[in-house]
Amino acid sequence: MAGKAARDAAKRFNKGCYLRLPRSQAVPACLIRPRNSADRWILSLACVACAVAATGCAGRKPVVGSRPASPVSTPEATEEEAKRSTSTEAQPKTTTTPPKRSRPADNAAPIYTEEGNASWYGAPFHGRKASNGEIYDMNKLTAAHRTLPFDSMVRVTNLSNGKTTTVRITDRGPFVDNRIIDLSRAAAQEIESIGPGIVPVRIEVLSGPDPAAGFFTVQVGAFKDKGNAERLKERLGADYSPIYIQQGVVEDGAFYRVRVGRVSGEQEAQRLGDALRDKEGFKPIVLRIDDQNPRETTP
Repeated sequence: MAGKAARDAAKRFNKGCYLRLPRSQAVPACLIRPRNSADRWILSLACVACAVAATGCAGRKPVVGSRPASPVSTPEATEEEAKRSTSTEAQPKTTTTPPKRSRPADNAAPIYTEEGNASWYGAPFHGRKASNGEIYDMNKLTAAHRTLPFDSMVRVTNLSNGKTTTVRITDRGPFVDNRIIDLSRAAAQEIESIGPGIVPVRIEVLSGPDPAAGFFTVQVGAFKDKGNAERLKERLGADYSPIYIQQGVVEDGAFYRVRVGRVSGEQEAQRLGDALRDKEGFKPIVLRIDDQNPRETTP
């Protein structure tokens, strides 16, 4: 408060103590020698006020800005979240591995079931072309069947010991009346039928085309002599059509198989076979027709 009063007094003194001179020659009255004691007292008071004001101004420094406050620690959870949101590192992409395709599971419900005898075949058929056009490999899990479509997946159970295997149909056969399937050597090993050679089995189709759909024919005879096959064809030609001869390659050489009819559906083919048995005395074998395949390799 005292400093303010002194400054106000100094201002009033200065206003009243400047000589009325031209602007360029004006000087403070405090530099002029006072005329009397009253002037000296006023002059002294003004000088003191100026000294106090000068001292206060000289000791005050301009404030550029306030001192920054101490940084506040960031919570760990917030800090980690900030790092993750601003990180420029490549983040690993989530990948989904498509499921692998494989043969049907062993507990899959069958779409067709049949029981009978199974045989197996290996050399000399190993390395020859199978009925579907592939090269037969006795070390793969494949099989030959007379009527099931190619690429059908079939579970085979040895009824003697309960052993099972799953095979893919790639060939036609067996061309023997009391057998329903010919296994590759590898498949026969899995159900332990190598030693016995022929074992009772149950076959269950797990996947593949409709077993009953397609075209079928009936085989009525097989001959090593082609002439015998041609004579049978000529005899049956008067009552049945079409009749054709199919050549097959077996261990002992070529066989010529006489086949009758081209029937839609397996049931119709079975009826034709029954008629040929009853009327002609044949032991008919119903076969699926595979037009792309002129030869068979299985016995």
